[in-house]
Amino acid sequence: MLDERDTHSDAFSRRPDDGRWAPRMWMGCNFPGWLRLVARHRFAIQWPYLYIASVDTMTSLLNSLLGLAQRVGYGRALARMDVPKPPIFIIGHWRSGTTLLHELLALDERHAAPTTYQCFAPNHFLLTDRVFPRLLGFLMPRRRPMDDMEVGWDRPQEDEWALCNLGLPSPYLRIAFPNQPVAFPEYYELEGLDSRELHRWLRVWTGFLKGITYRVPKRLVIKSPLHTFRIPVIQQVFPDARFVYLVRDPFAMFASTVHTWKCMYRAHGLQTPRFEGLEEFVLTTGVRMFRRLEATRSLVAPDCFYELRYEDLVKGLVEEIQALYDHFGLGGFERVRPALEASLEGRADYRPNRHQLADRQRSNVADRWLPYFAKYGYTLEKATV
Repeated sequence: MLDERDTHSDAFSRRPDDGRWAPRMWMGCNFPGWLRLVARHRFAIQWPYLYIASVDTMTSLLNSLLGLAQRVGYGRALARMDVPKPPIFIIGHWRSGTTLLHELLALDERHAAPTTYQCFAPNHFLLTDRVFPRLLGFLMPRRRPMDDMEVGWDRPQEDEWALCNLGLPSPYLRIAFPNQPVAFPEYYELEGLDSRELHRWLRVWTGFLKGITYRVPKRLVIKSPLHTFRIPVIQQVFPDARFVYLVRDPFAMFASTVHTWKCMYRAHGLQTPRFEGLEEFVLTTGVRMFRRLEATRSLVAPDCFYELRYEDLVKGLVEEIQALYDHFGLGGFERVRPALEASLEGRADYRPNRHQLADRQRSNVADRWLPYFAKYGYTLEKATV
């Protein structure tokens, strides 16, 4: 049995002053997106979550009105824009270290990353990001529930959350109704979409990135495990994009991913989660991701693709980031070094969660993810993860 006890307290269940009233991600949806989400699941909102759904409905109407105002005010300017430099995409399986690397690369003053507020309020952040984060600061918990990393409206965030709130289909929408079947599996790779659906996805996604660039005209650093599936589509838009692929010990990655989805279901679901089939979902999605990456990584030029082990990153943070800069020819590393060293010092007391896998779980991971173990040289020997 997966032991979810960790070395830090859970931000949602043990700090009610921080997390009980923390904003749920669906509060950032526009009204059409919110309506499609609940209608697709036949309004299967359980009784204890009706108050959350009521708040989400009201905020979705506000988001749509503010979104209309933003399109009127900024639509023409954004339509004329291009995202200036090839972005850096951080990819890899969930819980492989992508968040850590995202925060580290965002320390470079020449880079810009989507912030939590921009992803929470993608419909109107150009209108409201100077005011609302300060007004809503008291709602944000200090730590993420899955790993105790710091959070804040201004910290780097995964752009897939913005797409959910902009009304696009996404596999992440399952979080709202965790007891329902997997949501939108065709939106992993995107290539199974018809031309109209793909065009809409690209239009909304690039529109969001243009909004960030309008606010901060720098090279974007974008992180999402889902983008690991989407290399061919991303390259259509950004032929010279850089990709950093994180790998990590599969036992630790599996345990932490299961724990993460449980935390997300509890914190943002509209049903009391039963977690039925969750471990199989993680295993199957992992296999799908690994196969997809092996089939598409050759599309990226070697000097635009960099592989990084999580274990190496945490042991030699500054040295590994310097090697990444050298590989991509980014230059200017010495200007970034002080910020990285300060970040390293600030993380000195951080201790990751510790999980125990049952023998059955360990056997399943070893069997289903064996090619990953073999390719990246991870051992099958039993150890605490």
